[in-house]
Amino acid sequence: MLKTQLAFFKLGILTNLEYRLNFIVDVIAQPLLTAGVELFLWFALFKGLGTDTLNGFPKENYLSYIIWGTFLGRVTISWMYEHLMMEDIETGAINSFIVRPVSFFEYYLGQLLGYKFITTIVSSLIPMSIALLFNLPTLFERLPITFLFVFYYLIFVHTLSFCVACLAFFLNRVRSFTVAKNLSIFILSGELFPLDLLPEFWKKIFLFLPFCNGVYIPVGYITGRLGWDSMITGFYSVTLSLIIGLIAAYFLWQQGLRKYSGTGA
Repeated sequence: MLKTQLAFFKLGILTNLEYRLNFIVDVIAQPLLTAGVELFLWFALFKGLGTDTLNGFPKENYLSYIIWGTFLGRVTISWMYEHLMMEDIETGAINSFIVRPVSFFEYYLGQLLGYKFITTIVSSLIPMSIALLFNLPTLFERLPITFLFVFYYLIFVHTLSFCVACLAFFLNRVRSFTVAKNLSIFILSGELFPLDLLPEFWKKIFLFLPFCNGVYIPVGYITGRLGWDSMITGFYSVTLSLIIGLIAAYFLWQQGLRKYSGTGA
């Protein structure tokens, strides 16, 4: 099993390195452009406010949050492989998985982790460089633990993607669910804005959900706003959500196979 997963992991890396220009745009050009736009907007915001503090936190803290939040937001989102899974179901290409001793879920999970591994290594140089250039609060010694935590959360995200993809067994044009899911995670994770800016009631609700572990919790840990206890709580939250997600994924898969006609490729 481990050997098979490693093969899928390598496949994800090699597939994305095959087209070098696309890889460079994906891991350097887009993150750099996004970081530049975010910095410009938040510099303009603080200039308009006429103050260097907001909700008790200094400007540098928010800039560090936005830079790392944008980076981790890209790491913890999954739409490309979600579309591939949908396409396999819609076109009938899933037949090759049904007749072979290969798990459809694990096949794309291994590729996703491989893709995220290689892109994270290269793209992480951008927020680290910006943090050093502008002297933004960043605890670099916490990065290894944070990346491990984020990749664990990524398994949960893939499980959600698998559940959405399985809807293709029952519905047509399910790609709109991907857009809705990604927009929801974009807001609930804290990537759009730090959850500290929310009213206390809504902040408690957002922190109760597992999605804050994609951006808000790990970024808070990197920047020193949160401690190790928040990471432990986040780990338990992701674990519980992952168990529930896997149960839902298994149910949707089994029901989908019963409904599947087996036509197509």
